[in-house]
Amino acid sequence: MKTPSIDTIDSYLEKPYWVIDLLPKQVPLHSPGQYFKIEQYYLSATQRDILCTKFINIVLKLNCYYDMEVLHPTNGWERNPNPQILAGWIAECVSRAQIIHFLFETADALLTLSGDDTYMTLYQPPTELLDLVSTLALAEGLFVWQPPRQ
Repeated sequence: MKTPSIDTIDSYLEKPYWVIDLLPKQVPLHSPGQYFKIEQYYLSATQRDILCTKFINIVLKLNCYYDMEVLHPTNGWERNPNPQILAGWIAECVSRAQIIHFLFETADALLTLSGDDTYMTLYQPPTELLDLVSTLALAEGLFVWQPPRQ
């Protein structure tokens, strides 16, 4: 199989997407709550590690159902990395606020995780993949929602 290109990633970033998040829906722009302070709390070391474990669990379980090409920021592309290595890469990206991409070619979908966010983003998932991700997220105490079109 041919190694995907960065252009492949870029093409997905313009497609419809869903968010795998701590919150069940997008916080309104002028919400009276303290979203940014709460977000910083969840990005603190202990809470970030808990959230990272949830993301690792989702990605590893997805890899049981789908082959994935992983784009690590320094190691490049690798197809179906060893689970221990993959878990380490995710933890490393979260702790260093880097971005890691998971391409599901057979599903024509992309999952991204940016280490300085409290969510992952799933681009253009077919219904079967979206249903699976929603189930896995719920099992981890997370939510899947689609932001309004802008």
